[in-house]
Amino acid sequence: MNTQLFARAIGGIGPETLQRAELERRLYAIQAAPGVQFDGREGQHSPQDDAQEKNASAHQAGVNSIAVDRFEGRYLVSGAADASIKLWDLEQRENVQQDHINQPVAAVKKSPSTHHYGITHVSFYPFDSQAFLSSSYDHSLKMYATETMAASATFDLDSVVYSHSLSPIAHHLLVACATQHSAVRLVDLRSGASTHSLAGHQRSVLSVAWSPHEEFVLASGSSDGTVRLWDIRRSANSLGVLDMDDAVGILGEDGLGKNARKRDRGKAHTDAVNGVVWTDDGKFLVTAGHDERVRVWDMSTGANALSHFGPIIKNSHLSTLLPLLVPSHVLAAGKQVMFYPNQKEILMFDLFEGTLLKRLRVPGVAAASTQGKSGQMNLRHRTTALSWRAGDAGFLSVHSDGAIRAWLPRMQEDVQIEHEEAETAEDSEDESRKRKREALDEIFRNLTKQKITFT
Repeated sequence: MNTQLFARAIGGIGPETLQRAELERRLYAIQAAPGVQFDGREGQHSPQDDAQEKNASAHQAGVNSIAVDRFEGRYLVSGAADASIKLWDLEQRENVQQDHINQPVAAVKKSPSTHHYGITHVSFYPFDSQAFLSSSYDHSLKMYATETMAASATFDLDSVVYSHSLSPIAHHLLVACATQHSAVRLVDLRSGASTHSLAGHQRSVLSVAWSPHEEFVLASGSSDGTVRLWDIRRSANSLGVLDMDDAVGILGEDGLGKNARKRDRGKAHTDAVNGVVWTDDGKFLVTAGHDERVRVWDMSTGANALSHFGPIIKNSHLSTLLPLLVPSHVLAAGKQVMFYPNQKEILMFDLFEGTLLKRLRVPGVAAASTQGKSGQMNLRHRTTALSWRAGDAGFLSVHSDGAIRAWLPRMQEDVQIEHEEAETAEDSEDESRKRKREALDEIFRNLTKQKITFT
């Protein structure tokens, strides 16, 4: 870092380069922050109770989804398997590195208008953090106001809704929904209509994602192993499928896919695809499947980029599992880092090289505890979702044990400051003990000097 500061001081690099270098340095220093906890118990708790709470639970049941607002990075919404939804203020503490127990600032109260079964996915409205969306196993998609935590709109889709997506750039307000039905369902928030659908998959759709740069382009992953691209403006909506055996792609007239024929056959994975996410520049698509593979696709041609992440990847649950892609402004140009929610750990990869950069162990989860008596995975310790927090150079994870956990950078400077504070506290404690000892010695000396007469 001193080298970067010196280069900036002599004009060798610009302020943006220096900022990227520092953010990237902090990124590689991310680790668990067990002192930052989320306690969803109702009512007020004393500091003594908080001090004794070693593993606070955000929800009584497993947490299935989490979202952080993209404007301030301040508010977090979480949805659980017991249909509970809670809102958290991440700025309840002034110092993000300081240990703290967060408590929800609001929660959805049970009523006939709220979800009846487990939450599958939550997301903030992309243009205003005062609203958020939730989908559920009860076949519905709902929109809530964060101020009142009351449902302002409900859409019944007649089948389980595994996930949903709202474009971060589009003028249209179409919510794409991945449901138990084989067609992608589109819900129009303006008109309230939910009749439009995109047919093409042969089995349930598990994950959907709008392109961050093409407002009418959508990607979807299905339990039939296919990943389809759609343009909702076209009468034949499907743009084709991705093929894992194609490392060249469809080049078209300009070598970048212009006027290229579409591919109608091929599979992205050999098993169900339950994760689809775009890089924030829209140039690449990342997919995750039950074949325990993560694949990266060049979206200019649809080619498999052949990134290989090894046999360490685990993925077997039906629910949506989305890799977390670090925002591009955090990294140097051309770099991309992915965090993958594995069984008992979170894996940090170079997205294009497939290199494992770091293994982040989930605090309080021993390796043996993730296996049941039959050798199968213990679902209580599954990491279900990840969400990046803007401005914090860190992220949050949610788990099937009901916990929300924070992951923050811990720099060498932070460790040094902690050691100095610990040494200062120890010196202060030693000084206090010394004064007490001197006071006791003085009392003893005074007693021994007194003349004692026995009668």
